[in-house]
Amino acid sequence: MEVKMKSLSLLTDLYEYSMANGFEQNLVNDQAVFDVFFRKVPDDGSFVIVAGLQQVVEQLVQLHFNDSDISYFKGLNLFDSKFLNMLQNFEFECRINAVPEGTPIFPREPLLTIEGPLIQAQMVETLVLNILNHQSLIATKSRRINFAAQGRPVMEFGARRAQGPDSAIFGARAAVIGGCSSTSNVYAAKQFNIPAAGTMAHSWIEAFDSELESFQQWARIYPENTALLVDTYNVLESGVPNAIKVFKELKGEGHAPIGIRIDSGDIGYLTKAARKMLDDAGFYDAKITVSNALDERVITSLLQEGAPIDNFGVGEKLITSASSPVLSGVYKLAAIERNGKVIPKLKVSGSREKVTLPGIKKIYRLYKIGSAQSFADLIALNYEEIGGEPLSVIDSDPLSVGKMHVLRGYRAEELLKEINLTHFRSNDVFKIKDYCQTEIGKLPDETKRLTNPNRYTVYMTEKLANLQQRLLKKSAN
Repeated sequence: MEVKMKSLSLLTDLYEYSMANGFEQNLVNDQAVFDVFFRKVPDDGSFVIVAGLQQVVEQLVQLHFNDSDISYFKGLNLFDSKFLNMLQNFEFECRINAVPEGTPIFPREPLLTIEGPLIQAQMVETLVLNILNHQSLIATKSRRINFAAQGRPVMEFGARRAQGPDSAIFGARAAVIGGCSSTSNVYAAKQFNIPAAGTMAHSWIEAFDSELESFQQWARIYPENTALLVDTYNVLESGVPNAIKVFKELKGEGHAPIGIRIDSGDIGYLTKAARKMLDDAGFYDAKITVSNALDERVITSLLQEGAPIDNFGVGEKLITSASSPVLSGVYKLAAIERNGKVIPKLKVSGSREKVTLPGIKKIYRLYKIGSAQSFADLIALNYEEIGGEPLSVIDSDPLSVGKMHVLRGYRAEELLKEINLTHFRSNDVFKIKDYCQTEIGKLPDETKRLTNPNRYTVYMTEKLANLQQRLLKKSAN
């Protein structure tokens, strides 16, 4: 489903435009290649789920500056008239290569590249990072939570705790890409064709003279959607017994109750006791849904102790990725094309982890011949031929020992795809979710663990490693 976004042309840091203004006066004919990548995975995980490409493309193709924008820029007294005229007649001319949404990606791998006029490529840095960092963060957290749920449906419940409306809307989209089955956010449900989920709040029960009456009235209005919140007063002494009474009334009228939700207390103990009460009353199919500040650690603990939970509603700790709330994706210059010559570029740092990989690159997922499970990824220069021939590679982790390896008997699947900006149309969010599950399934099991996952190797080719070393030595002179 296509979703129209408002233009965010001014959602940027001022220095993007200050630099672009300077480039207009000095390097106006230069072309550039920028890479988007990250160095660290949230929650000490192994990989990140890429999300947000649809919104990046939508923003870039409609990038423009209206009269009000130009007037504002003039008022800053920073910009040359030639630059302002360029903005007034702006058309985005850059090319984009990106991994498909839902792809698991590892540190230092370019997940998106932008190639085109230096001025334009520089201007869009903040906007691109804002979208990709947010949605990829939430999709990654969702993957962790859904992994912990072991196939049980997880409903995204976080709109009221999100940092603003856009975070709630696009966070719900990203949560589904990462594995969620539905959302309580009606706006996101409509926009992205996601099932809307939810029943009642405690205020519904409190508004009536008794809990039983509130349940009965709900069942009268929604006989086919009777999921009752049972923890307003006392789960086991009041909530579940009253729910059972209403379920019996519904059954007598030919309706099948959905179940109960518990939103507080000792979830493990209460679900076990509630399950026994429901089963003793003959309601074996009544589902137990739990919520209340859940995350992957709490869910794992509950299931390990045998809590009979059928569904999870996860809110604030998903929509904000509360335990690790930042994906520090970066946007770094990799090459300049000047007078027909490509000049690789490299950022040097006192920290080895922050030294970038130069040049125009491709990334590959590597499989042993005859195997559907990958064993490593590879970053290569774009002109290198990657195939079944022996290939000299080195671990791209800057903290590795730097030992050279020779790969044999492998097949390589290229991950970066050229995006047709004019005709780009994202898949349905559930198709992206299915693709995500398929791609995760190709990774080694030990890479998927929530705690102490095994590090998945990302190699770089010998040619790329040598180029990086040459540029490092040159920078030191």
